[in-house]
Amino acid sequence: MAGERPGYIVVEGPIGVGKTSLAQRLAQSFETDLVLEGSDENPFLERFYEDPRAGALPAQLFFLFQRARQIEAMRQADMFQPVRVADFMMEKDCLFAGLTLDVEELKLYQQVYDHVTVDAPVPDLVIYLQAPVDILLKRIAKRGIRYESRIDIKYLRRLSEAYARLFLDYEAAPLLIVNAANINLVDSDEDYAALLDQIYTTTKGRQYFNPMSAVI
Repeated sequence: MAGERPGYIVVEGPIGVGKTSLAQRLAQSFETDLVLEGSDENPFLERFYEDPRAGALPAQLFFLFQRARQIEAMRQADMFQPVRVADFMMEKDCLFAGLTLDVEELKLYQQVYDHVTVDAPVPDLVIYLQAPVDILLKRIAKRGIRYESRIDIKYLRRLSEAYARLFLDYEAAPLLIVNAANINLVDSDEDYAALLDQIYTTTKGRQYFNPMSAVI
């Protein structure tokens, strides 16, 4: 492995792509703090999947307040902590809001966002995981969270496209774009080691990691 390991790593990507599992393994490898978005703590998320029209705004506002608190805590924490790993970036909040809220709700959300959002630390590396929508659906079904069974392919496709737009011109931090369709970053030590090599060498701009190993 060449280069220094990044100090603050963010793993991002659409639902079902494996970002939380990868973030957990990276935090274990680097023996560092792990910051998770905590979807299971959102009491409005199940309502959103049952009735998106009624549940979108409260679910989105809960996530906004939660992430703002987490980022503020991160900013106030020991700045000598060598590495931190998170499975979300603040920019994702507006991404989801744009997909789920109507025009008037989005105006209200933006007003709240402008008041509560703190300046998030800039990552040393963003890992953007990608996979086709059909694979995302299979992985969502495999993990067996009941309310996620209501996620349909149209919503997942729109979400994947929104992530692609977000990272199309992303320049705030080094970006590693990973084709996660045919690798197992949780159970395969070989796949994981190959990704670690890429992490250590992605120090600027954007790089692509497109392995073709055993299908999950």
